[in-house]
Amino acid sequence: MSGTALIVVTHLLGSGHLVRAAHLARALARGGLAVTLASGGMKLRPMEGEPFAFAQLPAVRTEGVDFRTLVDEAGRAVEPGRMAARTAALQELATRLRPDVVVTEHFPFGRRQLAEEFLAVIAAAKAANPRALVLSSVRDVLVTPKPARIVEAQERLARLFDAVLVHGEESFLPLERSWPVDAALAGKLRYTGYLADVPALTAAPDHGEILVSGGGSAAALPLFALALRAARLGPARWRWRVLVGRGVSEEAFLCLAGAASDRVVVERARPDFPVLLAGCALSISQAGYNTVLDLVAARRPAIVVPFDEGAETEQAVRAEALEQAGLALCLRLSGLRPLTAEALVRAIETRIGGAVPAGGPRPDDAGRAVAVVKRLLDERR
Repeated sequence: MSGTALIVVTHLLGSGHLVRAAHLARALARGGLAVTLASGGMKLRPMEGEPFAFAQLPAVRTEGVDFRTLVDEAGRAVEPGRMAARTAALQELATRLRPDVVVTEHFPFGRRQLAEEFLAVIAAAKAANPRALVLSSVRDVLVTPKPARIVEAQERLARLFDAVLVHGEESFLPLERSWPVDAALAGKLRYTGYLADVPALTAAPDHGEILVSGGGSAAALPLFALALRAARLGPARWRWRVLVGRGVSEEAFLCLAGAASDRVVVERARPDFPVLLAGCALSISQAGYNTVLDLVAARRPAIVVPFDEGAETEQAVRAEALEQAGLALCLRLSGLRPLTAEALVRAIETRIGGAVPAGGPRPDDAGRAVAVVKRLLDERR
């Protein structure tokens, strides 16, 4: 496979969108494409040494789950000039690269507040290369918006996009569980399997540690606080480790560390998380895309507490699918019976040391995604 590809992504809350886009970029580059990944979210880690080129746009993010309001690195409301600079940078990239493939991560299913720049980069790419393949890249579960926005997204899909890469397994969690799929959209869906870098893990001993994690953002702070209270109530033999993402402020991190009992280690998220997970007695986590894949690969007893503030439904849908497959117990922080520290201790007692059945989603190294893109390019040429 030869040619050029431009992938455009903006992560606004956690890091999952960028992690997934980088995984796809890496796989396409190794498959033979000259790939550029343009990111409009906050800088997370250096991208040197990757097999793709990386372009950082003037960054934006959200404050909490209010996705209508974008702020800059200092937390100030984003000014029109910053948004114009982002759009101009993307147009310049598309004009200069003349990409054979353009991938918009999450758009047009989401990122409606960034529609202008996504539409501009598609238009610029098509002007530079009229035969450019335009793809949308989405995770397994979407947040279903209001009906009018669904109509808007479906119109853009029909008019602008050649296919939709769904990074999930249709047999485990079909897209229609979270988004209405009509005949026109069904014809464009291409399931690629779950994208993840899952290292080969040797069997690790059960060291009795309860591992609490929450992805890269501050969305897990309520779960962390609850876990610290539960640690004080549970048996003294339980040892706990709480891994706090880089998106949590230093002030909030220090507050968590100060509230921990002597049987709890509170530290920043670690690159060897999969190894820690493989050796834990029990995992307590949210139900983000990458966290769940790590969990399924490790095959450890698990409790998942999906992030469900505001109108967020993505993690709840995924967590319920895991529970239905017998891979985790799903508990909720909201609703009629919100989770308490006492209830969490009781849940741990029922899960710790239990067996984990086979099955569930299987992480893929993006080989299927590369094959799909190659086939679409061959058909176009």
